[in-house]
Amino acid sequence: MDKKLRVGILTLSDKGSKGEREDISGKLLQELVKETGWEPTLYTILPDEKEKISTLLKEWADKKGLDLILTNGGTGVYPRDVTPEATKEVIEKEIPGIPEYIRYISYPITPMAALTRGVAGIRGNTLIINLPGSPKAIKEIFPKLTKVIKHAVEKIQGDPSECAGKH
Repeated sequence: MDKKLRVGILTLSDKGSKGEREDISGKLLQELVKETGWEPTLYTILPDEKEKISTLLKEWADKKGLDLILTNGGTGVYPRDVTPEATKEVIEKEIPGIPEYIRYISYPITPMAALTRGVAGIRGNTLIINLPGSPKAIKEIFPKLTKVIKHAVEKIQGDPSECAGKH
């Protein structure tokens, strides 16, 4: 199963959704997704509002049939950071190893990685991963996640081949 992944990029930012801040992280993710050979199919910015986030995640997974949704922003401890809660409402299976790996990548760079609350999981045939909102963090994390993402999507979508030694 070697197909071009269809990816949705969702930036969560109150200021960004009002046009008060440029979405550098979302644009960077679009570039990195393209460089990987995947297709950044959908992109939007929403405010940090749980119901809006969960509604869009459901729409992109259920109606748009994306392979992967990457959120960025809203994963910290600020009172308005609700991305993990919105994601947990819509996923059917949680994949705790992905956020553990993200924190593992980030710890040597900053101890503040301990404050990220991002989650990852599956809804239908779509993998959803919460990433930090920092462009610096995205540059450090995303390239190290691509093999994990590709393999996860293959398995989610029914690839029966053995995992051992494949990647």
